[in-house]
Amino acid sequence: MTDLRVSACTLPEEGWGELVLSGSTPRVGSAWTDSGTSFDSRGLKRRARKATRSVPIPPVLVRLLRAHIKEYGTADDGRLFRAHRGGHGLSKEYGEIWQKARRAVLSQEEAASPLAEVPYSLRHAGVSLWLESGVAPAEVARRAGHSIAVLFRFYAKAIYRNQQHSNEQIERALSDAEADPDP
Repeated sequence: MTDLRVSACTLPEEGWGELVLSGSTPRVGSAWTDSGTSFDSRGLKRRARKATRSVPIPPVLVRLLRAHIKEYGTADDGRLFRAHRGGHGLSKEYGEIWQKARRAVLSQEEAASPLAEVPYSLRHAGVSLWLESGVAPAEVARRAGHSIAVLFRFYAKAIYRNQQHSNEQIERALSDAEADPDP
């Protein structure tokens, strides 16, 4: 998300928004990039270099991003998140900010636990939330940029915990079919 640009965001005044993700810019060190910069531009995992992935974002995230842009603006190149002087944030700085944020919002007991220990934990939490909310696994996989096989391998517990909800949906469909003699 360090390369997320305002041009990739649809942030309406109300309702759901959208992020159109097109790649990442991992910090790999200047010796490992063709450009000599410490960040490398890459396409999405296992996709064509120019591929994009549309990810719907809920109203609460739309509001947060709108507030962030209003308060902090963007970098000259349109990036929403940047270091003090406009460049990319360093991994070390990002980790320090993350730990400070954890201490600010979690109880002492939660902060001492592995809960949201690293920023990547948010991705796992989001995917688990989608699955446990009843979103179809194929749609969850698409939004997360996973294959169905990867989704089932890493999120089988969340899918299994959703079994009761699935059973209730099936029962409702069967009851509706039974109540309607003309299919």
